[in-house]
Amino acid sequence: MRQSSKISKLTGLRAGFALFSIFALIGISGAAIAADAAPMAPAAEAKAAAPAKPKIDPAVGESLYSNGDASRGVTACITCHGPKGQSAVSSWPKLSAQHAAYTAKQLKNFKEGTRANPIMMGMSAALTEQDMQNISAYLSKQPISQGVAQNKETIALGQSIYRGGIAAKGVPACAACHSPTGAGIPAQYPLLGGQWADYTNAQLLAFREGVRKNSSQMTAIATKLSDQEMKSVADYIAGLH
Repeated sequence: MRQSSKISKLTGLRAGFALFSIFALIGISGAAIAADAAPMAPAAEAKAAAPAKPKIDPAVGESLYSNGDASRGVTACITCHGPKGQSAVSSWPKLSAQHAAYTAKQLKNFKEGTRANPIMMGMSAALTEQDMQNISAYLSKQPISQGVAQNKETIALGQSIYRGGIAAKGVPACAACHSPTGAGIPAQYPLLGGQWADYTNAQLLAFREGVRKNSSQMTAIATKLSDQEMKSVADYIAGLH
């Protein structure tokens, strides 16, 4: 009986010790979890306190486009590209109705130097990314400036290249990316319809000669075109709408 009693007491002590150990481990684990979780709080607070990205403002873009900002050395775009982006001179591209994402990309490329043009590289140097977005948004909302093809003798060739490409040279149809009307595809391919033929031709030449390097796709296409083919398709594009 005494032996049984001792065994019972010993068993009870062991059970109590085991139970105490479990509670102790739970307490330690809880403290460890809390310690691990604690550093996350400041990060969450920092994320919550991060400033919101400024909204794109076409009205601010219009002011910069038309008046510039002398305090920052920003020159008015209207001087060369005309009111509302409707350039009156063939050496300066028409910018009205152009997809905002495309215009912003070109401005950024000029500033970074990945698209070479001494005048535009200087003009874009003072622009912030927000300025570029605002100006591009303003221009995208302006009425498209339409044009006409001038050379009747090359319209057929220009149309053939634009709509069907040149299979023998591996030249794809321009319409595949820029659409049958020259409207392009927003955020991917620019609006071409109505653009000055001289400007379009100059860009094709720049791609072919390696002067303009910010589109590997256009470089590959332009290297396969002859001078006559470039002039013909550029003139045809001028009359698209």
